[in-house]
Amino acid sequence: MLETVLTITSMKTPDEARAFKTLNEEWIARIFTIEDADWVILNDPVENIVNRGGDVLIARAGDSIVGCVALVPTGAGVFELSKMSVTPESRGLGYGRIIIHAAIDRARGLGARSLFLGSSTKLPNAVHLYESVGFKHVPVEQIGPMPYVRADVFMELELK
Repeated sequence: MLETVLTITSMKTPDEARAFKTLNEEWIARIFTIEDADWVILNDPVENIVNRGGDVLIARAGDSIVGCVALVPTGAGVFELSKMSVTPESRGLGYGRIIIHAAIDRARGLGARSLFLGSSTKLPNAVHLYESVGFKHVPVEQIGPMPYVRADVFMELELK
């Protein structure tokens, strides 16, 4: 069996921005409700992430977009790891781990000193993945207000 190589690049095109939106709408709407804070990011990731000093990474297996993640700057070298998704048919192949490692490397390149995220106990595989790459559970007060009702797991990763 041939191993698929995952290529991860910064979002550059309107098609990639649409894929970012579609990938996230799929999982959020399936498990939760898409919230106002989601729409702000998903409807204009260039304005609300890239133009503010962050990045959206797009993962491809061959020519197909199979995943994404956003690095949203919040100030003072702190970024939110947000909107990570892998297509349903690509889950369980290790792509999430590759994407998160690429995001951590990219965050360092953007000058991040730490990453934080809000997740949910309804996403145990995601929480386990974050733990496995070094994210630590913290009280929400440590990372500041989280705009998502669904978030009940809060984690942080100090970058060295």
